[in-house]
Amino acid sequence: MSEDKLTSVKVIDELYRKFKEKSISEDFSLQKLVNRSLHLFVYDEDFKDKVLKNSDLETSGSKY
Repeated sequence: MSEDKLTSVKVIDELYRKFKEKSISEDFSLQKLVNRSLHLFVYDEDFKDKVLKNSDLETSGSKY
């Protein structure tokens, strides 16, 4: 990847805290998760469908 795009997003606090707890032992960053998730969303139809069909989060307007 030749270019990086700086962006900001709001995340659900509780999920982010749980992610940090789990990711510390794996040396896995939010940046790695986002980049890999974006890649899978674009190139893996099964992953994309799974993400689009996920309704486990509480909705709050169009945020989640």
